[in-house]
Amino acid sequence: MALLIGGCGEDEFANRERAPDRIILSVSITPREITVSPSRIGAGSIELIVSNLTSRSQQITLRSEMLSAGTAPLQQRTGPINPGDTASLTAALVRGTYRLTTSTGRQRPATIHVGPTRSGSDQLLQP
Repeated sequence: MALLIGGCGEDEFANRERAPDRIILSVSITPREITVSPSRIGAGSIELIVSNLTSRSQQITLRSEMLSAGTAPLQQRTGPINPGDTASLTAALVRGTYRLTTSTGRQRPATIHVGPTRSGSDQLLQP
């Protein structure tokens, strides 16, 4: 009985740092420009949901412009996105600046500014 009572006060669930949830960024390709929202985020995992609002098939390239020292450059590309269709792209972004461009180069590029790493520990109801 004494062993059972002695173990009741033990804290088994320490508040450990968790990885931040993936952020979803909305990207639109219009005939004139690429827009992204939000354009300022903290470092971590992202998913781009890209909508092609032009009359031509497009591809989006996510490319790092300026990164923290010692960080490898990033370049990822979607497959062809038909007019009126969507595509997604996932990436793990570190602190720095990233540019979104199209395969045709006709649209003004969009920029994503990535700050310090997000924290996942302050999220409620997360596993």
